[in-house]
Amino acid sequence: MTATGFRLLVCLLFVLGTANAQNKPAHPQFSGIYPHLAYYNNEGECGTGAVVPWANRLWVVTYGPHLPFGSSDKLYEITADLSVTTRPESTGGTPANRMIHRESNQLFIGPYAIDTNRQVRTIPYSVAPGRYTGLARDLNDPKQNLLLATMEEGFYRVNVQSLKTTLLYPDGNVKQPKKDDVSNNHMGTLLPGAHGKGVYSGQGVMVYSNNGEPGPLALKQFDIEAGVLAEWNGKDWAVVRRNQFVEVTGPGGIYGNANPATDPIWATGWDHKSVLLGVRGNGKWSFFRLPKASHTYDGAHGWNTEWPRIRDVGQAGKPDYLMTMHGLFWRYPATFSVSNPVGIRPRSAYLKVIGDFTRWNDRLVFGCDDSAQKEFLNKRKEKGGIEGPGQSNSNLWFTPLSLPDQLGPNTAEGAVWLNEAVSAGGYSEPFLFAGWANRSAWVQNHSEGAVTLTFEVDKTGTGNWTTLQTSSLAGQQATRVTFAANVPGEWIRVRTDKAARLTAQFTYSANDNRPTAANPMFAGLSPVTLPATTGGLLYGLGNNRRALGLLAQEYANGQPKTIGYYELDAAMKLVRKQDDTTQAFIQAKFAIPKEVVSVEASSVLVVDEKGRRWRFPLGDERFTQLTNEGSLRICREVATERDLFNCHGTFYELPAENADGYAKVRPIASHRLRINDYASYRGLLVMTGIDLASAAGKEHIIVSDDRKAAIWAGAIDDLWKLGKPTGRGGPWKDAAVAANIPSDPYLIGFYDKRTLTLSHKAASPVTFTVEADPVGTGQWMAYKTFTVAPGQPVAHIFPPDFQARWVRFRADKACTATTSLDYK
Repeated sequence: MTATGFRLLVCLLFVLGTANAQNKPAHPQFSGIYPHLAYYNNEGECGTGAVVPWANRLWVVTYGPHLPFGSSDKLYEITADLSVTTRPESTGGTPANRMIHRESNQLFIGPYAIDTNRQVRTIPYSVAPGRYTGLARDLNDPKQNLLLATMEEGFYRVNVQSLKTTLLYPDGNVKQPKKDDVSNNHMGTLLPGAHGKGVYSGQGVMVYSNNGEPGPLALKQFDIEAGVLAEWNGKDWAVVRRNQFVEVTGPGGIYGNANPATDPIWATGWDHKSVLLGVRGNGKWSFFRLPKASHTYDGAHGWNTEWPRIRDVGQAGKPDYLMTMHGLFWRYPATFSVSNPVGIRPRSAYLKVIGDFTRWNDRLVFGCDDSAQKEFLNKRKEKGGIEGPGQSNSNLWFTPLSLPDQLGPNTAEGAVWLNEAVSAGGYSEPFLFAGWANRSAWVQNHSEGAVTLTFEVDKTGTGNWTTLQTSSLAGQQATRVTFAANVPGEWIRVRTDKAARLTAQFTYSANDNRPTAANPMFAGLSPVTLPATTGGLLYGLGNNRRALGLLAQEYANGQPKTIGYYELDAAMKLVRKQDDTTQAFIQAKFAIPKEVVSVEASSVLVVDEKGRRWRFPLGDERFTQLTNEGSLRICREVATERDLFNCHGTFYELPAENADGYAKVRPIASHRLRINDYASYRGLLVMTGIDLASAAGKEHIIVSDDRKAAIWAGAIDDLWKLGKPTGRGGPWKDAAVAANIPSDPYLIGFYDKRTLTLSHKAASPVTFTVEADPVGTGQWMAYKTFTVAPGQPVAHIFPPDFQARWVRFRADKACTATTSLDYK
């Protein structure tokens, strides 16, 4: 070969090598989650406090649970190629504040000020202690000063040039310092409530919110009075409303309002009835109500909500606001105001716990709270004695801009009155009416006298209310009210003609067009028909090992056989290790508990911590044996203070007991898979139960170096693609039934195409009453009665606009009865 030919060959090999390197992804990712970006701390929780693009970088701060004087948390700087720098200026804490100050051209995030050259300055916690929750532009000199608020009602004025802080009100932790103590909420002395969240300024005031309540009752009961929305005029404080509030912002978003005197201020919150939306205009607040998709946020202590946001994720000159609230993505109009309350629409439901989000390089980036070592109060017998992760960790989630329209169905519900006294002629607050295919309401008169309820709609959001329809209720009567699909209306409200105790609960459902078959991304997981599977028990390791431990096991004939111990690292390499200590720990602390649910003839019975009985549908009959032998994980926390309940072939979102637990459960997806265990790791959902014979080449399957163990990796919100919820069964099957004694509650909410069949073995006709609990509050309302002749079963198809969480049945005489429900 000539010298010239040799040089050409070298050049060709170099070009080919470069091309291959360019085609090979620099970092592995699964469903938009890059494991190498995961962040850890040494605290009981590691959440994402803020995510902001700035100076050609993405900046991220993390937080620990109650650390007003600093922590092991960090400030991260991420480049476009997803390289990460942990900034040496990091001082940690519990920060969730962020603001871009245009005049000084700085990003303020956590205790840090960052200029356009990426130089970082830090406000010392020794000078300004507290859990930094928000920043607002100063009321008097916003070009030079910001207002910094803490979660325990500490307030500082910060000079943007010198970072000098001036104390306005002392932080509550200074008076009663405790380190990493989450046994009770600390609180300041200025305002009722606890656990500060949102801060914003405009119209001559600074608005501040908190979303919790101190005291032991708040740790157990979700429906007590809690939280506050308040404002400060530079001198005095005023309580606006005594409810749990979180986000406070406006059309200026992270920059502050461009026209502070006239631009609206928005605030989101909730109570046990529904989501609240407050809007301040012309110095006054107006409030509206929206439905909830999820009740996992409902704890009265406020810990479950983290930091819901309203953020502009559009391009310059094209605002596109995205709102997160109670498990639902919302489209939020930039023009929403007191005079123009139009355009809020539901998008899709999600499962991630999201602390902040932004648009960056034409993707959405969600900062999440994935895996808390402490697990706080989230214990229940269905989880057994399982340990939490060994070390707290979370991650970012990168998604297409269209993702908020592509996850779970936007089915949601909410009340304007819930067994409460309403005066004659009293109006409810406006409740969102637009945005759903199927709409109905449950109304109940808890008083003795008859009342007439009038439903009125504001068709265009102009405040022009017109009568839609009326509903007359006798004393102690309940009924379901349906609304035609084509009835226009932005908002709906209810009026009563007489004083009474009333419930008015709106239920809205989407048409669930998901297939029942699993998406191909789940290929490689073992089908339930397979007699054996390669599974294993999962544990996120502690002591800064930052790996996932897998005790690999082969499951066949009900007897697990240990394969060996493996570890999954940040590069998603699954490697066999020799670590007898960790293997024994996993074997002891992560064993799957047996007999924590009862699989019966036509349903699964769960008895919760309060002694309440709940029944769930059955899936494939093979799940019965696998459940009874303890080869399927039933319940585990996979996002901070949220459990996944995997029961007889259906995954459910399960709130913590202090958010009412099983009463507010929601089915996510049904499947026919032998999922052995599942856990959170580096922001991923990891599952075991792999068919090694078919696992090769599958995008979401990681196989070990020795080809003897494997896991599935993706995002928790991939579960929406597993197959829409289905099931069969009922609370009675050839059951001896006493007259007028109700059955156990049976889950019906969020299912599609629901058919009921009633039968009995009595010699004469039996009248069955079907009762519904719309939400899980124990407010039972009669739906329909059916008289069933001997030997002549009666079938009923529930209409698409019927929505309730639970149903139960009564028979008017003692008999042997069957109530069979089929969900397809």
